[in-house]
Amino acid sequence: MTLTLSAIIGWLIVGVVIGRIAHILVPGRQRIGIVLTILVGMVAALVGGVVTTALIGAGHVIITFLVALAVSAVMIAAVSHSRSRLRPSRRHRIRR
Repeated sequence: MTLTLSAIIGWLIVGVVIGRIAHILVPGRQRIGIVLTILVGMVAALVGGVVTTALIGAGHVIITFLVALAVSAVMIAAVSHSRSRLRPSRRHRIRR
């Protein structure tokens, strides 16, 4: 497993794009902002890069991108779902 600083920086940069694409791919409304989407994409890109490097070796850019995209979509759905449960909907708010 070869992890270099340039590979990690590259995954972080690609994570910005991955976060935005995953935000579009997840169905329904996500109640998270662009900053959280970018951060989730960056974390997912790092996870995808480390996992694919550990399993099949370095240099598989497309597979790494697809794994990071899948991880990012799952993370965005999980974060969006947990944030929507914390904030009550407008129908359930008590009006005074």
